[in-house]
Amino acid sequence: MSVSTTLEPTFVEEIGNTTVPAGRSIKLACSVKDLGTYKVAWMLFDKSAILTVHNHVITRNPRISVSHDKHRTWYLHISNVHEDDKGKYMCQINTATAKTQYGYLDVVVPPNIDDSQSSSDAIVRENANVTLTCKATGSPTPSIRWKRDDNEKIVINKTFEVMEWEGDTLEMVRISRLGMGAYLCIASNGVPPAVSKQIKVSVDFSPMLSIPHQLVGAPLGYTVTLECYTEAHPTSLNYWTRGDDGRMIHESKKYKITSVAEKPAYKTHMTLTIFDLEPADYASYKCVAKNPRGETDGSIRLYMSTPPSTIPSPTTTELSRKAWDVLTEINNSIDGNPSSLTFQNGKGSKIGSKSQSNLNEIDKSEQKSSDLDRKSSYNWPPDHDAAVTLAITTTTTGTITILTLSVIAMWIIR
Repeated sequence: MSVSTTLEPTFVEEIGNTTVPAGRSIKLACSVKDLGTYKVAWMLFDKSAILTVHNHVITRNPRISVSHDKHRTWYLHISNVHEDDKGKYMCQINTATAKTQYGYLDVVVPPNIDDSQSSSDAIVRENANVTLTCKATGSPTPSIRWKRDDNEKIVINKTFEVMEWEGDTLEMVRISRLGMGAYLCIASNGVPPAVSKQIKVSVDFSPMLSIPHQLVGAPLGYTVTLECYTEAHPTSLNYWTRGDDGRMIHESKKYKITSVAEKPAYKTHMTLTIFDLEPADYASYKCVAKNPRGETDGSIRLYMSTPPSTIPSPTTTELSRKAWDVLTEINNSIDGNPSSLTFQNGKGSKIGSKSQSNLNEIDKSEQKSSDLDRKSSYNWPPDHDAAVTLAITTTTTGTITILTLSVIAMWIIR
């Protein structure tokens, strides 16, 4: 009598761990040999849910299906994977003592910013505190960082500013107009793509004026332009008035008015151009700026000036460096004490015997010039305060240059 021996089935390979982004499709493989008449079942161990038994799908989840490769490898198919599909999956063979093996499915989810829990655009008064919040979902849990859309630094408070801030919440203490702009909340968790949300922060303040020139002169018949710079948010209503009667000035052949936005956007450049000036145009003018937070104005006085001269200026010759050195030494040697009077120049003061040689140089210069002008002379008063005048006259073609040095000295006769 022969006894037949039936081999029990065994697992050939491990299921292993698998990571898949949400929305993709995945299949888990359970390889078995010598299955015989036994059956293979798939279960979601974490939820104690039977998914499939042999060729049959037990769960009502339409995204689940099963297939096999000649009863050797059994595949559990999950389409359009959801985040709640992650967990421990079990492949089981229904032997007398059930044989099981496990595999883990991890589902990663790109970050998504939850608008319902995040801040929207904000409008605040200058010097108020501002708190911005950004919440995001995803798997793994996303991290949040903040930066300005214009790449400027984020001013946390008066003494602390950063290029980026990390955390769900961004708090700014006593925000100024410089903090106005778009802030980006960026959520990332290593699963592409990272996402961002733009939050605009508007800082309201009453108008301010800056006037480069408060007193402007121009001749009759000329054209002149007056200018003011304003800062305001919301954007101010800007206009010009005559200061004497408060009459608003409108664009005409006489007046041209411009208002040009600058950067940052809360700055505006105002100009008033007045053509063909007449006596009645010389008056005070006001630039005015108004917005819901307040108003301000500034005055510019326009006065009549003399027309510029059209006569060319005479040609002049500067005293040479050497002449200055010579005259300096004379000055320092008048009372026999060179250190008592100092003339600062690039070379410093010269003393001693060089004073005499420099005087000789001047004598030679006098002799040459005396042929052209006999009136050049030295006048030395006798024994009390005197003015010593050195006149050097040089005549060139079409140009006469007179250089005069006045030196105050005291001549003491003991």
